[in-house]
Amino acid sequence: MKRTHVLTSLALVFCLLLSVTSWAQEQDKSKRPSPPATVSGKVGDANVTINYSSPSVKGRTVWGELVPYGKVWRAGANEATTIEFSDDVTVEGKPLKAGKYSFYTLPGEDEWTVIFNKVPDQWGTVYDEKQDALRVKVKPVKSASMNERLKYDVTKDGILLSWENLEVPVTIK
Repeated sequence: MKRTHVLTSLALVFCLLLSVTSWAQEQDKSKRPSPPATVSGKVGDANVTINYSSPSVKGRTVWGELVPYGKVWRAGANEATTIEFSDDVTVEGKPLKAGKYSFYTLPGEDEWTVIFNKVPDQWGTVYDEKQDALRVKVKPVKSASMNERLKYDVTKDGILLSWENLEVPVTIK
């Protein structure tokens, strides 16, 4: 009887440790196939910070297949990509107030729509067009080199999304 109690207790402790370890791994976002990344920089007087999850190409055709043309894309993976401005800015010549936005795109073969949405903290596939703060048109360009992982850069001229064989520059002042 005493031995059965000990074995039952040990089994419960083992199951508890296993579930806690499993939960902790799920919470460690750096272990995801598309790990989180952050980039910050200055554009004019504004501090700009972009938080995103960085998927890999993994031999797939990204543009037009993995990321279809003509459909809103979360511009990353997992949670919505966010962009934060410390000051009011102009994006492609249009005003945008300081603040934190979710960042979506509507890719096309020759032209993209870049979307700043007023709901920053949401899952990437939850998108409501009625919450858009600003939409602008930009032209994608072929990148000089292949980018296995999606990445963003903050430059003196704005931001740059790079992935696979494409770059999407967005002018910010």
